[in-house]
Amino acid sequence: MNAEGSFTISSRLLRLAAIAAAAGCVCLTACGEKKDKPATQTAAKVNKEEITVHQINFVLQQQRNLKADQTDAASKQVLERLIDQELAVQKATDIRIDRDPRVVQQLDAARREIISRAYLEKLGDGAPKPSVEEVKRYYDQHPELFSDRHIYQLQELAIEATPDQVTELRAKLSASKNVAEFVDYLRANSIKFTANQAVRAAEQLPLTTVPVLAKMNQGETIVNTTPAGMQVVVLAGSQSQPVDEVRAKPAIEQFLWNERKRKVIADDMKSLRAAAKVQYVGKFSGGASAPMVQEPLPPLPPPIASAVSIVEAPIAPASATMDPATLTKGFGLKK
Repeated sequence: MNAEGSFTISSRLLRLAAIAAAAGCVCLTACGEKKDKPATQTAAKVNKEEITVHQINFVLQQQRNLKADQTDAASKQVLERLIDQELAVQKATDIRIDRDPRVVQQLDAARREIISRAYLEKLGDGAPKPSVEEVKRYYDQHPELFSDRHIYQLQELAIEATPDQVTELRAKLSASKNVAEFVDYLRANSIKFTANQAVRAAEQLPLTTVPVLAKMNQGETIVNTTPAGMQVVVLAGSQSQPVDEVRAKPAIEQFLWNERKRKVIADDMKSLRAAAKVQYVGKFSGGASAPMVQEPLPPLPPPIASAVSIVEAPIAPASATMDPATLTKGFGLKK
């Protein structure tokens, strides 16, 4: 390929990258397209280059829930953004930024990422969808998520502590009459901590945590070791809000299908690696201890832990999203 051909391809790649970036820059709330005009019709001419309705629609399609009466205004916003980007691309090409090694590397990396991800998504979409029987079985096997679903009121203490202190604090928490007494101990010993509160539905929590919370009584705690020290999560209260099988079916179908997608992708990558000749060179001659496969799909849930008064089970950090007045049992932080 001659220099002129390489220059043209680099310019087109740079232009495509700019168009793709517009999807994240345009602040819209939905998606749609104008159907009364051909998708290839020119929307604007910027010097010698054209911007088409097809390009505008490509950006709009990255958005969600665009109402019909918003399409025209949204299209005009996208067009103005694309015009600005086209001007920038043309200037960058004039001064040969598209030939900068870093830019060429970024364009190549973007191309590889787009193509590989498209392959994985197409592969995953070929996974068989769950049957009606499988969906029902999952519903019946997880009452804590559906028929016995609860909304949980959670309180969290994030404590800064050394490993030795964590052992001592666990013992102190077990010996305390309630969490308020434990908090008083932290204050008296100048142990740093932060307190947060949150209300979360069962499906908003890690799958390992939900069965644990479902069996806990109000005031019981979950304790975890963290890099900074330890985390104490208190069940301050819960409210029953069951979900029937009809309402739960779409979510269960999607979850089970995602699991199958993940397995199909993992099996395919394992097969491709087995069939390929991969040779590690130089400082990488030892190879990786375990291949890392980047997947655009959620992982399978880990095993469910059992519940005790103080339980070793991971839980997502609670955020300050709940009015303290709604809590039935507090930390006793306000004097």
